[in-house]
Amino acid sequence: MNSKNKKLWDDCLHLIKENVTEQQFNSWFKPIVFESYNIDTRTVLIKVSSMFVYEYIEENFLKLLSKVLTRVFGEGVQLSYKVVTDREHNLTQNLQADEVSPIEPKRQTARANQSPTILETAKQDELDSQLDPHKSFSNYIEGDSNKLPRSIGMSIAEHPNTTQFNPMFIYGPSGCGKTHLVNAIGIHIKQLYPTKRVLYVSARLFQVQYTNSVLHNTTNDFINFYQTIDVLIVDDIQEWMSASKTQDTFFHIFNHLFRNGKRIILASDRPPVDLKGMNERLLTRFACGLIAELEKPNVKLCVDILKQKIRRDGLHIPEDVINFIANTANGSVRDLQGVINSLLAYSVVYNSNIDMRLAERVVKRAVKIDDKPLTVDEIIETVCNHYNVSLSSVSSRSRKKEFVMARQVSMYLAQKYTKMPASRIGKLVGGRDHSTVIHSCSKIESLLKVDKSFYAELSSIENSFKLKKT
Repeated sequence: MNSKNKKLWDDCLHLIKENVTEQQFNSWFKPIVFESYNIDTRTVLIKVSSMFVYEYIEENFLKLLSKVLTRVFGEGVQLSYKVVTDREHNLTQNLQADEVSPIEPKRQTARANQSPTILETAKQDELDSQLDPHKSFSNYIEGDSNKLPRSIGMSIAEHPNTTQFNPMFIYGPSGCGKTHLVNAIGIHIKQLYPTKRVLYVSARLFQVQYTNSVLHNTTNDFINFYQTIDVLIVDDIQEWMSASKTQDTFFHIFNHLFRNGKRIILASDRPPVDLKGMNERLLTRFACGLIAELEKPNVKLCVDILKQKIRRDGLHIPEDVINFIANTANGSVRDLQGVINSLLAYSVVYNSNIDMRLAERVVKRAVKIDDKPLTVDEIIETVCNHYNVSLSSVSSRSRKKEFVMARQVSMYLAQKYTKMPASRIGKLVGGRDHSTVIHSCSKIESLLKVDKSFYAELSSIENSFKLKKT
């Protein structure tokens, strides 16, 4: 390492230290490792400990870094990062100049603040797709809740010129991954067909753009622009339920694109039939292609999502903490990511390990725990999912080992978490009498006292109920 260049980096750190708090400097800048300075490309290469640290610095200290590096290294300096993505195997990920340099506000931030009129006047060869590069198929994990929409979305991305599944209407509750999926489709299309005009837009931004065009008497330009799109992706269209004029305008755009074989992808938090206030002629067009439901991810998928993000950010989080988070995040991918980001921030700022105690504190503040009383049906369903058996098998007379275990655990937890008498629980679990319920509860209690692995297993099931009471 050139000592002169290292000295220049030390000068940068000195200036940064004068412009941030001591805690900010120690948490985010002091751990940075200076790698090199390439005088030919005028690129400073630094190493950070995780993707989270990189993203946090880019989001919060980019202007400061730009000013400091320009002052010390001169005009035109660029910045590249080397991110340690796997501490155990010391693997690194280089973020090259085309991703983070030259130093300027991140593209995501520019997109969020972009003027609505830009879309109306953009030239065809200058179209920004507005896609989030972080939401691709490579990090969209497949599970039972999203298998069908994901596979169809991949097929559409590979063959966007076909009329099959057009439009694609994706719906599901908040946090289930709709925005990620539609972005992934758009990104994959751009990778395979770079000349395609792909555009992602939220329904709210579309409405703002339309209103702006009316105010400036440029509605025809607005419509003409959207009619040039090859793949139009509109997110959160439930926002239009009370906006009749926006619906009318979109109807004309939809018809033009559809007649000309262009691809339309829509996302909503509810199916077309529940879009009250939406024009009937629009609803019939939404329903003429494919309607695909995205369900909330189950616990297994939540665990897989967490593990992928943990690997990507170069973190070490114990298995029991991962399972706890997955069981308490209410099936929301957004909550999962928020909890991990909060855990990492706490651990960096306070220099502490990520353990169950910290996880419980963070989850309590970040996730709304469902405090509605459990029903016997919910308990049985959760137990069946855990043991991978069907609801009918639990209610059957079969003495198969896994069926008996699921049946007895269901009865035990039903007695523990509901106020129902044993006779009523027995009827709901295959029409059994109260003595069977009492015997099952006794068997489970005895097993809990002698089998630590079973105790942990039952605790995992109880965590998934998202309740703290006994």
